[in-house]
Amino acid sequence: MTTFRIFGHVIDCQTHLGVAGIRVEAWDKDLICNDLVGSTITDEQGNFRIEFDESYFQELFHDRRPDLFFKVFRDSNLIKSTENSVLWNIESGETQIVIEIQGMDAIAGYCSRVVVKFQDYVKLPYEDDIAIHIKRLQIGQYELLEKEFPGIAFKRLYVSVEPERIRTLVDQASELDPTYRPPNLLGYFVVDCPPGIDPDALAKALSSWKNVENAYVEGGPTPPPAVNAIDDPRSVNQGYLDPAPDGIDARYAWTFLGGDGTGIQFVDMERGWTLNHEDLIAAGITLISGVNQDYFGHGTSVLGEVVAVDNTLGNVGIATHATARVVSQWRTTTTYNTAEAILSAIATLNFGDVLLLEAQTNAFGFSLVPVEIEPAVFDIIRLGTALGIVIVEAAGNGGNDLDTVTGAGGKQVLNRNNTTDFKDSGAIMVGAASSTSPHVRLGFSNYGSRIDCYAWGQSIDTTGDGWTGNLTNSYTSSFGGTSGASPIVTGAALSLQGMAQESLLYRFSPRQLRAILSNQATGTPSNNPPVDRIGVMPNLRAIVDSVLNVSSDVYIRDFVGDTGDPHTGSISASPDIILLPAAVANPQVSFGEGSGTENSNTLGFEAEAGQDNYLYVRVRNRGGAPATNVVATVYWSPVATLVTPDLWTLVGSVTIPNVPSGNLLAVSNAITWLKDSIPGTGHYCFVGLIGSASEPAPEPAAFLDWDNFRLFIRNNNDVTWRNFNVVNNEPDPPAGDPPNYVALPFLVPGTPDRARRMRLEVVARLPKGAKVLLEAPLHLIDAMQERSPFVKLEEKSRVARIPVNPHGSRLLGEVLFPAKSRNKLRLLVHIPEELRKNEYEVFVRQLYQNEEVGRVTWRLAPRNRQKQPN
Repeated sequence: MTTFRIFGHVIDCQTHLGVAGIRVEAWDKDLICNDLVGSTITDEQGNFRIEFDESYFQELFHDRRPDLFFKVFRDSNLIKSTENSVLWNIESGETQIVIEIQGMDAIAGYCSRVVVKFQDYVKLPYEDDIAIHIKRLQIGQYELLEKEFPGIAFKRLYVSVEPERIRTLVDQASELDPTYRPPNLLGYFVVDCPPGIDPDALAKALSSWKNVENAYVEGGPTPPPAVNAIDDPRSVNQGYLDPAPDGIDARYAWTFLGGDGTGIQFVDMERGWTLNHEDLIAAGITLISGVNQDYFGHGTSVLGEVVAVDNTLGNVGIATHATARVVSQWRTTTTYNTAEAILSAIATLNFGDVLLLEAQTNAFGFSLVPVEIEPAVFDIIRLGTALGIVIVEAAGNGGNDLDTVTGAGGKQVLNRNNTTDFKDSGAIMVGAASSTSPHVRLGFSNYGSRIDCYAWGQSIDTTGDGWTGNLTNSYTSSFGGTSGASPIVTGAALSLQGMAQESLLYRFSPRQLRAILSNQATGTPSNNPPVDRIGVMPNLRAIVDSVLNVSSDVYIRDFVGDTGDPHTGSISASPDIILLPAAVANPQVSFGEGSGTENSNTLGFEAEAGQDNYLYVRVRNRGGAPATNVVATVYWSPVATLVTPDLWTLVGSVTIPNVPSGNLLAVSNAITWLKDSIPGTGHYCFVGLIGSASEPAPEPAAFLDWDNFRLFIRNNNDVTWRNFNVVNNEPDPPAGDPPNYVALPFLVPGTPDRARRMRLEVVARLPKGAKVLLEAPLHLIDAMQERSPFVKLEEKSRVARIPVNPHGSRLLGEVLFPAKSRNKLRLLVHIPEELRKNEYEVFVRQLYQNEEVGRVTWRLAPRNRQKQPN
């Protein structure tokens, strides 16, 4: 049965603090009668959870989504109803809501605070109670301020890190990052607001001082951005570990040294954790500073995604061997300071370590936005990234378009397209999407140009209950929100840093790693990127193979200039399948690196009947590691423009024991093509497949599906075709048919599964005086609508000959080719006798939806240049 889980937070709209001990009711709005679906009491932080299934509400049979509003009671008095702002058509699963109320008691002991940043030129001692210095230096009208807001007092914003240490960190950051322009961090102070003081009015008054750069109400305690909705028994449920497009393919990264995060430090910043959880305790996670105070289950779920221990219990973390610690936003039981928590963490980390900000804030009139919207937090994040610390930041669960969110001074600091206002902290910002592919942005996730990456924001299996519980053996399968997404990206960052440290002997800088993780070429796009605007989900396999290049990447060339990347060029002119009538003594010396034949595609091309023939396969390895036991398999086919698997006949396989890295050419030993298997002397097409234990070659049967065939021949570098033939440019005696023409026979097949419309193109680069005719069955000529006075019909043989441009291309009409059809054609080429001492090329290619799917190439050469090597 469908289940709905509502996670809410009731806050005082003036102090932005949670309100404890009040009753919240959830109602389904109905045309006939509203239905009560659940009721609960807020905890000491103002949080509540209501869970119900579809049996609780009345909806039409075709609409099983409730339309929710909430009632808030103090004692028995109704103090708030959201019936005028109904949440329509709530989806099953997890939903988060914030309800603001007036004039309620806040979290015990906490008072609102105003953060004040003095202009950089203002020189104040970094100490508490600076009123005497403000008066002495005439920085502002303190007497008037104190009169209007009695009982206020200035304090340092940063307490746990000494001023001298902050100066040292700033100096180090300036040296490491030339783009870093440090503000005076020791110009940040905070003013506690006693009961009865309006923090917004105080911030406005301080902002009017010319010596104050900005003053704003600190976001205060805000619920973390969760929408809680092998031998590790639950790892099978951790789909975010799986290959793309479903997950980030952490399992692939684990096969490389450092891919489990070994050697990299990780810090999680939020409000609470159960550090002695059964699947975390062996990780030895410690608290850097602050108080482990609340939302224990939330922090436990985050840690489980990243560093759950690889044991016989529960889950396994993405970077299970990273060294983990935590730092709390609760600096004391009543002091909440996100900026100082970050500063405390970065003071203990090294270049390339990773800090996760599991937090969001309510500031400048916006709810549940990224914490860097607050200037003090932004400045500390920027210090951290300048120091080389990778910072991953939850985008928040407010459902906001961050391009329209404004911070201090009304500026769009999160809008990358607003070059005037935008401020780049260097953090990797993470949004949330559905757990199933294609991944759709979830409605609560903030979005916009500032978002770099996304990951699962629902159905995450991990440790803890995802919210406030602190049992040491609890697990959940419904963790989510940008709180659930951010640890997945954090795990990817730790994995990549670990592999980089092992294989490259250095770590990526924050900007480098952000560029790698957010690269559209290696990431999994969301369902509708222009609408979703949450970046990409990292694909560790693609990053490892193309960026780190720490694995082997063996390929076989489609044409001489092929580098192993997907391409739109020829797929049928491989120089790496060599056919000879006699075996060579040392294939590597004859055809390998340094042989002088590396880029020759005329080494061997014609089978001789009545004897064994020998095939050699060449491969290159553009990866960063040697490849072992690469198996090359070769098939033969009749010469055809489209060589689908139903035309293939197996010749044999050979193992290449070692293919070194460095893109060096390695050559196999011979595959013997037994004489009894050779149909006759002449030209054949060869198909080569390569594979290994870690990257098996595809099965030919998989290519009988046309879509698979098209994608594979274009996007994979472990299959190739050799459909390149060297022929005598002189007509065969006595005169040829027609006279003085060289006849080049080939097949034009249909696809294996069903009829499809395709067309042919003939391309020739022949000298003046040359002539080319395409001979095809008459029914094919008619289907192409190619009849004209210039087309010669041979009624007896039911063929026609079309004249073709000998110095360019001739694109023929589109034809419906029946499934598995085999059309016999000939290309007829005449070269003037006086010009036959030179070599020329001509090819025919088959097109489907204007994309080449196969071709046959002939090189016409003088007889004395056709001798095959021995």
